Amino acid sequence: MSVNRCVWLFSRLQLHANSRAARFTAGGSCHVSGWLHKHPRARNVSSSSSPPKAPDTSLFVPVSLKTDFSMDGSVGAELTQPLSKEELLKVLNRFYKRKEMQKLAADHGLDARLFHQAFISFRKHVLEGSALPADLHIILSDICCGAGHIDDIYPYFMRHSKQIFPMLDCMEDLRKISDLRVPANWYPEARAIQRKVIFHAGPTNSGKTYHAIQRLLAAKSGVYCGPLKLLAHEIFEKTNNAGVPCDLVTGEERTFMDLEGRASGHVACTIEMCSVNTPYEVAVIDEIQMIRDLSRGWAWTRALMGLCAEEIHVCGEAAAIDFIRELMYTTGEEVEVHTYKRLTPFSILDQAVESLDNLREGDCIVCFSKNDIYSISRQIEIRGLECAVIYGSLPPTTKLSQAKKFNDPDDPCKIMVATDAIGMGLNLSIKRIIFNSLVKPNVNEKGEKHMETISTSQALQIAGRAGRFSSKFKEGEVTTMHRDDLPVLKEILSQAVEPIETAGLHPTAEQIEMFAYHLPDATLSNLVDIFVSLSQVDGLYFVCNIDDFKFLADMIQHIPLNLRSRYVFCTAPINKKQTFVCTSFLKFARQFSRDEPLTFDWVCRHVSWPLAHPKNIKDLVHLEAVHDVLDLYLWLSYRFMDMFPDTALIREIQRELDDIIQQGVQNITRLIRATDTSLTSPVRTQSSRSGQLSGNSGAADGRYLTNSRGPRGQRDLGEMTDSSLANRLVRDGLLTPDLLRQLQREFSKDPKEDSTNQQVLDTEHHNNNNKGKKRRKK
Repeated sequence: MSVNRCVWLFSRLQLHANSRAARFTAGGSCHVSGWLHKHPRARNVSSSSSPPKAPDTSLFVPVSLKTDFSMDGSVGAELTQPLSKEELLKVLNRFYKRKEMQKLAADHGLDARLFHQAFISFRKHVLEGSALPADLHIILSDICCGAGHIDDIYPYFMRHSKQIFPMLDCMEDLRKISDLRVPANWYPEARAIQRKVIFHAGPTNSGKTYHAIQRLLAAKSGVYCGPLKLLAHEIFEKTNNAGVPCDLVTGEERTFMDLEGRASGHVACTIEMCSVNTPYEVAVIDEIQMIRDLSRGWAWTRALMGLCAEEIHVCGEAAAIDFIRELMYTTGEEVEVHTYKRLTPFSILDQAVESLDNLREGDCIVCFSKNDIYSISRQIEIRGLECAVIYGSLPPTTKLSQAKKFNDPDDPCKIMVATDAIGMGLNLSIKRIIFNSLVKPNVNEKGEKHMETISTSQALQIAGRAGRFSSKFKEGEVTTMHRDDLPVLKEILSQAVEPIETAGLHPTAEQIEMFAYHLPDATLSNLVDIFVSLSQVDGLYFVCNIDDFKFLADMIQHIPLNLRSRYVFCTAPINKKQTFVCTSFLKFARQFSRDEPLTFDWVCRHVSWPLAHPKNIKDLVHLEAVHDVLDLYLWLSYRFMDMFPDTALIREIQRELDDIIQQGVQNITRLIRATDTSLTSPVRTQSSRSGQLSGNSGAADGRYLTNSRGPRGQRDLGEMTDSSLANRLVRDGLLTPDLLRQLQREFSKDPKEDSTNQQVLDTEHHNNNNKGKKRRKK
């Protein structure tokens, strides 16, 4: 045996000698001074009087080992003897059952879950490996021969555990990286100046944002940060119209007023896009109450803490005043509060609308689902009325077009059907807000979706759209469509808005990169999970929901991308419910990974451009998805300009697509008629028709609407085509013969509806029964 090999073997055997000092006595005491001497951090952690937050070890994914012990060869066997796998299994199982070993492992990061996983891996490593390291082979041989103690395995077991769970060796570093307790310190440029914070507090339509914008216009430089592209566009146009050059920056768009592309002194942007490095005289942060938003709250926290402006003007609900003051204590900045009252009053009516026959000019029906919008807009069209339609997934230009149509006094469209998307970003001439429902889908802190009654803040935001100061309706009204919802709405609006108590935070790309340095084999989704698990926040903050980020990370995990590019892709604002958008996102990432630019021709082939006008609702939904895909291209083009080079051409076809979608929305009732009847809730449509045909907007009409929501009403509607029911309605004076003939003519317009009517009725019967149960639970 060579001298070098002897020296190497001697160094290996020293670990064996140290392991002998780490034995437990019969009473369970342990002499681990040698091992702890080599691991002083372990001593500090175990003796800490205030242990840090315990990690969620279910997130620790074991790393596959590719060990090579060819250097050892059969040295262990040469020095001792070959090992019997049967004896080894007995020895390992004895080690696993030792409570002292489990306790010692727990003191050094291996809880019961990790201990079990590490043992399974270690056992496989020992029993199935072609050759063991010489030092481990010698230890195991001694134990099998009775010359060693079972506890001598522990150092080798821990060595293996740290190889498959590398986070155990760098837990302190990971904790420091994920320490989010003092976010104010993340922005040294902002801390280097003494900022003045002015809070403009008031309800909707109180002029709070107007006063902040006036100060912005008077400043030499400034930035407006809003929650929506529509709001950024509005301030961009107002500022330039006032003679103050202002640029526009959103995730998908950059517009510079200077022809040579130099930045103006003022900029209007969506809040995620604001720069925390550029100095301004004045900054305006709109809708500050969204700092508690479970998904986007981090953007308001970042803007409030990080903007380098001499004056920070914050606009929002009065419920945020105390919390903003408390946050500013951490930066040493005082808050000056200006309060505003609503410029025009709105009142809650004592009667529900109960029937679409009772709609009038300036009404806006608020729904919380697209299907309700489709259903109600068709019912309105049946009555010979025009309505504007606005919902969240429509492109901004289409929303503006529909708003303009509704606001135009010369346009016959006097009614609007919309989701809560009207709560921000649109100036609408609404006289009366009508809540079609008070229940909407929501996402909790865990990312779980569920139905819940709207909050006071949400109700006020929507109700405040009625009676705008700048519209012809100087007083607003608020009510519900259904009678039994009205007392619930009154109760909601009578309550005080819950005070804001926490602000959102989100891990940055730099923090995730530092995590990846320590855990190079972990996936991005797993890195973020471990980060959140270890993160420490004080009582003022919470970590925002990262489910959408993880969804995208898992989707492209198999695609070879560097970490920074992967992180940027996963922050893209896409709707994961849209299959076509998700498929496009995947193809974009795959093309990007090949280092092949995504050209205009490539995108056109992917989206099958040019696209035809929609023939039904399904076509319209697909066009909206294509618009989102083009938005995704533009969003990525500002982050990877060389790989997404054809921005101008993409924007051009997006404008054409805007026009197609606008025409589709203007003809939405025709599209609904061409769509499968199950999408349009024909039961409600028929019940509304019966109310219309009765010519009675009083008690009888209300009775039909109420009955139509329960099983009994559905049973009546199901029998409507039966002559006996028709005769009874005529006999009771609820239907005239002429109106009966008109009803039959309208039914005959849609022959497919009759053939599927019973199936749809059964479905509606089941759905309404479930709704009834939920209502009774409340």
